[in-house]
Amino acid sequence: MNFPFYIAKRYLASRKSRNAINIISLVSVLGVATGTMALVVVLSVFNGFDDLIKSLINSFDPDIKITVKEGKVFQPFDAGIDSILEIPGIVAVSEVLEENALIRYDERQYIATLKGVDNNFINVNGIDTMIVDGAFLLYKDKIPVAVVGQGVAWYLKVGLTFTNPLVIYMPKRTGLVNPANPSASFNRYLIWPSGIFGIEQEYDSKYIILPVEVVRNLLDYSSEVTALEIKVNENNDVIPIQNIIKNISGNKFNVLNRYQQNELFYRIMKSEKWAIFFILTLILLIASFNIIASLSMLIIDKKSDIITLRNLGANNSLIRKIFLFEGWLISIIGSTLGLILGIIICFIQHRYEPVKLGGSGSFVIDAYPVDIHLPDIFLIWLTVILIGFLTAYYPVKKIIVNK
Repeated sequence: MNFPFYIAKRYLASRKSRNAINIISLVSVLGVATGTMALVVVLSVFNGFDDLIKSLINSFDPDIKITVKEGKVFQPFDAGIDSILEIPGIVAVSEVLEENALIRYDERQYIATLKGVDNNFINVNGIDTMIVDGAFLLYKDKIPVAVVGQGVAWYLKVGLTFTNPLVIYMPKRTGLVNPANPSASFNRYLIWPSGIFGIEQEYDSKYIILPVEVVRNLLDYSSEVTALEIKVNENNDVIPIQNIIKNISGNKFNVLNRYQQNELFYRIMKSEKWAIFFILTLILLIASFNIIASLSMLIIDKKSDIITLRNLGANNSLIRKIFLFEGWLISIIGSTLGLILGIIICFIQHRYEPVKLGGSGSFVIDAYPVDIHLPDIFLIWLTVILIGFLTAYYPVKKIIVNK
């Protein structure tokens, strides 16, 4: 066995010694273990929420979205919809027309975004799985109906069992405003809600989904769209198909994959994760200062052993290694213990969900989600070992050399 490692192990776990130094070493191990466990648990919970929010967003946003670079609307055939449908791996293409409108329900009013979609829309995303009340229907007995976001429904106090319809007011694209009769400047349409969806607050408080023909009539359009939303077969890679669509559509159109549609959101989520990691690492660094105290006191306590080792021929380098190994053992044992405890806690939370989310229970899940990522575990372990090396190196260099 390596001699410095053997001596360091004896100093750390000697059965004959139960003094304050051993207690401080034990506290150092527990401090490193607690910090490591906190990193594992917190990052795993963050990963769980990250994956949950992404899955919710993915149930509304398409795999690929085509929009026009200049202007707001375009004709589907201008983007090559016929050629796109022939691409292998394309499951469905939905025509979408969006526009803001004033919505009135009884005495309440709200500005919402009308999302006009065709019958293929349900094949493009998983919106039908996000219905919290009613059903996802665009037509009921051949009469157009609407699916309302949960936030819009809450503000307007919309009920599916009520007899009153939603009243949509859309400003006319052509014609001048008549001050004597302002209502003549709006197109008006009555529609009944068929369901309420709940995805995420940004979507729930913004959208009302209804047949694209209704929105076209309100805007006096014939076949124009604001976007083409595309579903790709899950067995196909999105990027090559996206490149093919770019070549078909040309330079006049934006062809965005799911990440590009929410690029800011993904960047913020990634930045928040790294911010949390660095904050917890700072806390772990503070906890690791116990290693400095432990090694400093151990060096003082083992002064006679150091003199004996020097008399036996040991140089500063060998003595320095003994106490470096002591600090590394504290970090390795503490980090390993922390990783094991953190993984066990995450497994229990994932399996049995003992820690519940607070509130009224209206969220899509009841307990904190966890998702352990192996790269995160490796990064945590590497960070703890590096901190342990630095905190062990400082007292050894400052004290041993001067003995």
